[in-house]
Amino acid sequence: MSELLLQQDTICAIATAYGTAGLAVIRVSGKKAIAIVDRLFRGKHTLGESASHSAHYGAIERDGQTLDEVVCLVMRAPHSFTGEDTVEISCHGSLFIQQELLRWLVDAGARIADRGEFTKRAFMNGKMDLAQAESVADLIAAESEAEKNIALNQLRGGVSDKIHELREQLLTFTALLELELDFADHEELEFADRTQLDELLQNATTTISRLADTFEKGNAIKQGVQVAIVGAPNAGKSTLLNALLGDERAIVSDIRGTTRDTIEDSLTINGVQVRLIDTAGIHQTGDTIEQLGINRSLQALQKAHIVIELIDATAPQSVVDETMLTERQVWLRVVNKSDQMHRTGRITCEAPAQSVICISAKNKDISPLISRLEEEVGRMTQHGDSVLISNIRHYEALTRAQEALEQVRDGLKAGQSGELLALDLHDALDALGEITGEVSSQEVLNTIFARFCIGK
Repeated sequence: MSELLLQQDTICAIATAYGTAGLAVIRVSGKKAIAIVDRLFRGKHTLGESASHSAHYGAIERDGQTLDEVVCLVMRAPHSFTGEDTVEISCHGSLFIQQELLRWLVDAGARIADRGEFTKRAFMNGKMDLAQAESVADLIAAESEAEKNIALNQLRGGVSDKIHELREQLLTFTALLELELDFADHEELEFADRTQLDELLQNATTTISRLADTFEKGNAIKQGVQVAIVGAPNAGKSTLLNALLGDERAIVSDIRGTTRDTIEDSLTINGVQVRLIDTAGIHQTGDTIEQLGINRSLQALQKAHIVIELIDATAPQSVVDETMLTERQVWLRVVNKSDQMHRTGRITCEAPAQSVICISAKNKDISPLISRLEEEVGRMTQHGDSVLISNIRHYEALTRAQEALEQVRDGLKAGQSGELLALDLHDALDALGEITGEVSSQEVLNTIFARFCIGK
């Protein structure tokens, strides 16, 4: 659909979650939004006569039939979320009423909105930039306080302000370099001070590098800290998962190999979502189905931020070694069934005692492990930066901008012409512009807004 048609159409959608509820909100936006709702609304005054940001009680009627009693909130352009005339209809949350009201609105001249079309219109009408628009979807999807805080900061312009500042500085020098091209016959003329440009490039690369470096923490918060529980069969991995969750999430049995596939669930630690993965016991087997489960266990181990290797105190067996992990992964060696250690007299593992966490998952005596998880999750996600990058698209754009600016610095040292320097500066400007939407393709926009829910 062309952007011109998008701006001309009046759209409608249910803005609240699908299902029966006390109330539901139907959002209508576009040039004819107020007129279309007025064809159905019966109140003390018509909506066309009302002031912006006013609420009106009345009924939705057509052909003498009353559908529901509603409250209509009128917001006139440009003072609305989309920047267009908008009406939000609060009706009763019956699924029948919601769907029938949508049908009546379509009959009156509106059309059903596409995914994210309200936010897309806000972007197209200059109410927010692309980074802020993406934060709307992140805010809706937030499952922890930390995720919410990142999204809210981005919505308020945290990322955008940094990018705008960088682009303005780089644009000024790019314009001066290009001005030199107009005086190519006078090679001695330099409008762009090369020393100042070098200082600017140094500051810009430092700023971009700091932003990019926050991605690891930002992504961990956004996606959740992944914790894989691995170990030999019957070490008590499923029992530990249940103890951590405080719920009987996984089937527990004394039979070896009860868990054949990964089981995932989550909990919140210090405002951060932690994704727990219970895995099949790792051991040598000729059973094809068991081997599939073991392969998935190894995959979970490789992807995890934190690996809990659970070792049975009564039959100690290690299944993890340093070659299986990266430097950034945390390896916690946890001895389970510690309440039975005094009866077995077995040596649990060769590691020094201070590097081992002893628990009894069956007795829910897991406080030492929880304390260590709190410590590690905090270390992975705590930050002093006012802005965190949590979006992979932003991270990739920053990386490309960094590479382009490094080329400018190399060219500056090599004494390249202003024309060549300007070309690399444009690459950096384009990469940064992609973050805020100052440079964007329709394909990128469609991809971004396709992940939104309908009604937002």
